[in-house]
Amino acid sequence: MRFTHLVSRQLPVGLFPLKCHYPLMCHTRMLWATPKSFSGCPKNIPCLLRFLGQRLQCMRLRPFSASQVLYKLHNRDLKQIDPASSSEAIRKHESEDGDADVGFGTLSNKFSSRKYFHKTTSELQNLRFQAEEEEEEKEPEWKPRRGPKNTPYWYFLQCKALIKQDKLAEALELFEVQMLKEERLQPEESNYTVLIGGCGRVGYVKKSFRLYNDMKKRGLIPTDATYTALFNACAESPWKDSGLQSALKLRQELKSKNLELNLITYHALLKVCAICSDLRTCFDVLKEIVHKGHAVTTETFSFLLMGCIKDKKSGLRYALQVWRQMTKLGIKPDGYSYNLMLHAARDCGIGDPVVASDLLLRSTDENPAQVKLMSGRRGQKVKGQKRKGADSGIATQLDVETMEKQVLQENSRKAEEHLINHEDKDVSEVQAEPATGLAGLTNKTVELSRTGDFSRNQAISDPPQANRGQFFEPACNLPNLLDLKISNKNLVSLGTVATPSNRLALMGNMEGFLNKMKEDNVAPNIKTFTLLAELVEPLSQSESSLLTVLDEHKVKVDVTFFNTLLRKKSKLGDLEGAKGMLSALVQRGISPNIQTFCNLAIACRREKDGLQLLLDMKKSGITPNTHIYSTLINAAVKQLDYTYLTEILRDMRTNQVPPNEVVIRQLEFAAQYPPQFDRYKSKNTYLEKIDGFRGYYFRWLKAMVAEETPHPWAKYRTKDSAAKGSAEDMQPQGTMEQ
Repeated sequence: MRFTHLVSRQLPVGLFPLKCHYPLMCHTRMLWATPKSFSGCPKNIPCLLRFLGQRLQCMRLRPFSASQVLYKLHNRDLKQIDPASSSEAIRKHESEDGDADVGFGTLSNKFSSRKYFHKTTSELQNLRFQAEEEEEEKEPEWKPRRGPKNTPYWYFLQCKALIKQDKLAEALELFEVQMLKEERLQPEESNYTVLIGGCGRVGYVKKSFRLYNDMKKRGLIPTDATYTALFNACAESPWKDSGLQSALKLRQELKSKNLELNLITYHALLKVCAICSDLRTCFDVLKEIVHKGHAVTTETFSFLLMGCIKDKKSGLRYALQVWRQMTKLGIKPDGYSYNLMLHAARDCGIGDPVVASDLLLRSTDENPAQVKLMSGRRGQKVKGQKRKGADSGIATQLDVETMEKQVLQENSRKAEEHLINHEDKDVSEVQAEPATGLAGLTNKTVELSRTGDFSRNQAISDPPQANRGQFFEPACNLPNLLDLKISNKNLVSLGTVATPSNRLALMGNMEGFLNKMKEDNVAPNIKTFTLLAELVEPLSQSESSLLTVLDEHKVKVDVTFFNTLLRKKSKLGDLEGAKGMLSALVQRGISPNIQTFCNLAIACRREKDGLQLLLDMKKSGITPNTHIYSTLINAAVKQLDYTYLTEILRDMRTNQVPPNEVVIRQLEFAAQYPPQFDRYKSKNTYLEKIDGFRGYYFRWLKAMVAEETPHPWAKYRTKDSAAKGSAEDMQPQGTMEQ
């Protein structure tokens, strides 16, 4: 048997094909006879290797292999090679053979232990780490779902249902992840519109315009409902200035496209101007509404009333003028309009009394040209006949301008001079009139008294000092500036109208206001009575009869109504009266909420009352929150009771209630010394314990964790948008992409 055939049968092919030669004599082949003990058994391979090693020493045989390293062995003295290490050398050579396939220049990477070099800068290292983070934060590739796919209309219904349940984040994730990424459906206009409407109700402006831009990129045509939802999002934005800018940009875009808007979309734009801007901007939109031929409705004037309330100084006078124009046009108000008038009486003043007297007490026979606004209803035919209706459109626009000039009286000096010039004549006319149920009038002007009633300087003495806070019936009927049927000829001017009860008296007080609602067939709701509870004179007959009147109108009372009454008593310092309202609340089967206890805390001006309130809340299973502690801190700071403040802070630390920005600002004010305080010059009993409070307050600050104010849109973000756009949403909204 040939030796090569023997070895190739026992070992893997290619390891030991041998080539025999003599170093001095050129023999081509040589046959070897192997011992029988080496024949055909794998167990004898180690013996065979030793046998080959001995023969290699004698015969100087060279194994043949494809490795480049083994080719170099014939130049070395084979006697120096240990036969036992021949197998290990072969393994090393084979591992090096595998490295030979690596490209040129990569061999040094194995032997180099240095990762960074001197030429590397910090910027390059940061770029490297950023690249690694970006690779880790890569979005997972969404695989298409298997099985039957849903339709876009099905997703529209699902998103609409989720939005009704106040689950906007789930609706956005359902649309963006499941519909677009997993099922890869082509969305329709309704899918985007319903989501834009949901974002608009919560003021999520940035997301609304992102959906709007994505909608346009997909080639979908927005509808009037889409634009209405976008304007509503701008109106409900937490940042009013940026919301107004976004609305004006959208309005300019629609004008450039020559798109005709319907009345509902115009009302949404009017709402933006009323909430985020001023009354003058509202009149600009009203001009466009009338010029386009749309009918002016009660809702249109309701948004104008909202614009009037924006002006805190003269808002009530503006609202009364707009109300009168609405009544002259024959448009009947609704319950929402009446509630807006109560809002104006609560939050706004009448401005300059002279200008207000000239405008509000003017004879109703002087009808300006605003009545021609009725042509706006006929203007609905203008849409098909632009040329024929152009004249009527211009006329109505001029009428709106006239109304704007009369409502927004800028030149008050002329009105004041006009009133002064005719003052003597008016007074003489008033004196010449016969007294109808009144005593003789003096030459003094009619004023609105501090008690909220019109006193005509007659033989009516002021109420006694003991009954000053109680209600007394006036000798004459109170005027109601909401009703144009009531003549105000006997009224010359208005006095100071400083309190909400005084402003309510301009509208007939509670009785006159409810009678006017009854004449217009408008039923009051719980919101109406809640606003009246804020406006009526404290400790008056109207306030005491409020619950009876509410039961007569069969209106179901809620906890907010009782909280309003309780808050009024707490502001007067009547803690026992406030507790009495709490018992009346429980008798009607209504459970108090956290706002109820917060209103009670207003009356806790002593340390004993405040700590007792906290103890009662804990017994009831209610944990005091930051607002209750803030109210107690405010009461303690007003009394300069630093012992009370320290106990409040100690209770906050025990309950682990984190302070917010308002609480920190209150405590910082309380911890400051007065500007001219000198403890060595004079003794101040109120500031004796301020040092002890300051020491405890600074230790308290180190132990407490402040409450972070959440972002208004945090709970509406999806997982992807929270990771990407959280920092982007924090920036000012004026740079919003359109």
